[in-house]
Amino acid sequence: MIMTLFLQQCAQKKVDLTKQPTQQTKMEDNTHANNPYYSRTDRTKLHVSNEEWKKILSPEVYAIAREANTEYPFTGKYNEFDELGEYYCAVCGNHLFRSDSKFASTCGWPSFFEADKEGVIYKRDSSHGMERTEVLCKRCDSHLGHVFNDGPPPTGTRYCMNSASLDFVADSKK
Repeated sequence: MIMTLFLQQCAQKKVDLTKQPTQQTKMEDNTHANNPYYSRTDRTKLHVSNEEWKKILSPEVYAIAREANTEYPFTGKYNEFDELGEYYCAVCGNHLFRSDSKFASTCGWPSFFEADKEGVIYKRDSSHGMERTEVLCKRCDSHLGHVFNDGPPPTGTRYCMNSASLDFVADSKK
């Protein structure tokens, strides 16, 4: 019962409950070539319609990032992932998190205790009978997940993110 309530705190709409979740939740690197808005250096605010994003993004990324769905718990590529590097928005390439702020929260989604202050914005979310704070990419307004006040020191916050909304670049690849 307690675990169910804890998981509901992070959970939102599911992408498709009738299908088996896939382990592949992020866009492949070669698909960024089809995304003219993707940049890991440009922080200019984007004003792109969902109609346009739907043509560019995979169905899974679109459903989560643009329609605020969520991936199944414990299935995302970055849930149990410990490499050193940087996390970027899978939609536009904006920098979001450094790996040294990631921690094992056991909530079923990748969790961070600190975000790039220039990478994210916040929005009140009253959906599903709960009061939460939604985390969005500051550059493209894509849904990343939610933030809660039950994280570890030094911030006490837990950014509960969807792997599908994240891209990762290892320090060894820079």
